[in-house]
Amino acid sequence: MLNYIWAAFFLLGLLSGAYQFFGLDQTDIFQQMVKATFDMAKLSVEIAIGLVGVLSLWLGFFRIAEKSHLVLILSRGLAPLFNRLMPGVPKDHPALGSITMNMAANMLGLDNAATPMGLKAMKDLQSVNESKDTASDAQILFLVLNTSSVTLLPITIFMYRAQLGAAEPADVFIPILLATTASTLTGLLAVAWIQRLPLFNKVVMAYLGGFVLCMTTFVYWLTSLPTESLSLYSQWAASIAILSIIGLFLLAGLKKKLPVYELFVAGAKEGFDTAIKLIPYLVAMLVAIGFFRASGAMDLCLSALGSVFVFLGFNTLFVDALPVAFMKPLSGSGARAMMLEVMNHHGVDSFQGRLAAVMQGSTETTFYVLAVYFGAVGIVRIRYALVAGLIADGAGIVAAIGICYWFFS
Repeated sequence: MLNYIWAAFFLLGLLSGAYQFFGLDQTDIFQQMVKATFDMAKLSVEIAIGLVGVLSLWLGFFRIAEKSHLVLILSRGLAPLFNRLMPGVPKDHPALGSITMNMAANMLGLDNAATPMGLKAMKDLQSVNESKDTASDAQILFLVLNTSSVTLLPITIFMYRAQLGAAEPADVFIPILLATTASTLTGLLAVAWIQRLPLFNKVVMAYLGGFVLCMTTFVYWLTSLPTESLSLYSQWAASIAILSIIGLFLLAGLKKKLPVYELFVAGAKEGFDTAIKLIPYLVAMLVAIGFFRASGAMDLCLSALGSVFVFLGFNTLFVDALPVAFMKPLSGSGARAMMLEVMNHHGVDSFQGRLAAVMQGSTETTFYVLAVYFGAVGIVRIRYALVAGLIADGAGIVAAIGICYWFFS
C-alpha cells in the first residue's frame, strides 16, 4: 500500500507539473518542483537533528522510570483495558506503560515529551512483534490513536489566534475538543472493527465511560474560567506537568538507590541512535509530499472539489479552509502555514478562520507519524494502518466542518 501511495505522489506530481507548464504556461513550475525536493530533503535532516536533543532528554528520563518500576505501575493501572484492546501484548509488559505516558503527554499538548515516549512505546511493541518488518495489530492501533489523539490544551492555536488579533482566542476550544474526540473515536472504531476487538465489553466501556466523565469535568472547569486566564492556566498546567514528571522520575530512581546519571546517559544514547535512524524514512516521505505540493496537484484537487460542492448547491464557505484539511495529514508545518494564510486572508474571527483553527487541532500529521514511528523500528509493511489513520483524519475534518457551522454560522 505505502509503495503505491509514495510513488503516486511523484507520478501525479509529474502529470500536474506537465499540465501547469504546457497548459497554464507556468514556465518555472519544474524549477519549483526540483527546488522542493532539495528543500524537503534538507528539512528532513533538520527535523531528525532537532529530535536528537529531545529524544535523548526524554528517553534518558524514561530509562530511569523503567528501572524504578514506575512504568510497570502505570501499565498495571491500565492492564485490564489494554488486555482487551491489545491482546497480543503480554500483561505487565513495559509497552503498556510507555503507551500510557505517550497518550497522557498528547492529551496535555506536551509534544516534546509525547514523541519520545511514543517512539519508546513503538519499540516496546516491536519486541513482541513476531514479524519484524510488518506492523502488528497493537502497533497499528497505537499509531492510529496517535494520529487522532485527543488534545485537551491546544495552546499553540490559541497563541496564533491571539497574535492575529482574535477577539476571543480560545473560542475554538470546545469545537477543537469535539472534533478531535470524533477523530479518535472513529479511528478506534475502525481498527476495532478490522481487528474484531470487544469494545462493548463491560471493562472497556467502564474505562471509556470514566474517560468521558473526566473530559466533561475538565471541559466544564475550563469553560468556567475567564477567557484571558485560559491561555495562562494552560501554559502553567503544561509546565507543571513536565516538571512533575521529571521530578517523579528522579525521586523514584533515588528511592530505589539507582545510578540515575548512568541510566539517563544510557537512555540518551538510545535517543541519539533513534533520531539518526529516522532520516531515510523522513526524506522519503517529506520529499514526496513536497514534490506533490509544489507541482500544483493539491491546488488542482481543491479547485475541482470546490466546483463539485458549488454545483451541488452546498454552502461553500468551508471550501476556503480545505487547504488546511488536505495538508494536515501530510505536513504539520504546511498545515500551520495554510491555517495562518486562511486567517490572514479571511480574518481570524471569520467562519473560515475559525474553521481553519479547528481543522488544525482536530487531527495529527498521519504520514509524518507513520514515517517516524514505523521508521524507528524498521517496519515497511504497514497493512491497513494508513487507511485507518486517514479514516480518522476524515472524520475529524468532517466533524470540524459540521461543528463550526453549528457554533459559528
